[in-house]
Amino acid sequence: MIMDQAVLEHVNLSVRDCDASARLMHDLFGWNIRWQGPAMSVGRTVHVGTADSYVALYSPPAELLGKTPFAKGVPMNHVGITVDDLDAVEARVIAAGLEPFSHGDYAPGRRFYFFDDNGIEFEVVSYTG
Repeated sequence: MIMDQAVLEHVNLSVRDCDASARLMHDLFGWNIRWQGPAMSVGRTVHVGTADSYVALYSPPAELLGKTPFAKGVPMNHVGITVDDLDAVEARVIAAGLEPFSHGDYAPGRRFYFFDDNGIEFEVVSYTG
């Protein structure tokens, strides 16, 4: 029996432009940059999130990035984000030029999905009525 509860601290995602992705996450979710700088080997990293958890965004140098889009679901399917005001976040997603889809209103909450410019799928869900 595990006595301590494990908590997810961060997820690390590869993106084309970590600064642009961090700005998008700030604009959509109100997250702040916790750290930014050179990646451990090559490229750049930005950590964006809350005091308790964050998304580490990694961008390799342009010459290593490649021209093909990232494949959805290889191996990750989506990133789930909980919010209090689903309608307000959806309005910000639309204002950012992104397209919400697969709206659902079923127990225990309401949700929608969207892809960012990197092809990463996000599920946004609210459990507050």
